[in-house]
Amino acid sequence: MTPADLLLDAFGRVREVVHATLDGLDQEQLATRPGPRANSIAWLVWHLTRIQDDHVARAAGWPQVYTAQDFASRFQLPFDDADTGYGHSPDDVAAVRPKSADLLIGYHDAVHDQTARYVVGLGPEELARIVDRSWNPPVTLGIRLISVISDDLQHAGQAAYVRGLLGA
Repeated sequence: MTPADLLLDAFGRVREVVHATLDGLDQEQLATRPGPRANSIAWLVWHLTRIQDDHVARAAGWPQVYTAQDFASRFQLPFDDADTGYGHSPDDVAAVRPKSADLLIGYHDAVHDQTARYVVGLGPEELARIVDRSWNPPVTLGIRLISVISDDLQHAGQAAYVRGLLGA
């Protein structure tokens, strides 16, 4: 098994949780927040996908799916197209109300596909490349991708938990 195989499997697990969580939910369920400062399923999935899109596109030197495939206009959010949700207020979270789960699934699948195209060819040398010198020690591509997977799985699990609270 190669490092690329491991990364593909991990990103595939994120995708599986996202699909299972969103399956059959309506717009109201997507936007429901279990408390006034809590995140909705819609925001959690949008955010985890934005982070993956942003970080992988930056590492690959490719355009983000969000803008390149016109998802930014389809979501119709009151944020800058570069916004990933980091640091959002409760009001910002409440603003993420996609018309359907299909929009979230479509965006996530497009980002997953771009991620898979990128990671399939990565070898140990590329994974050792420094991508962020603002940290000590500097962050390698491999560590950045593991960080994205970790963050994605945490948020996907949170979304699945909210779905369970809804009894859906």
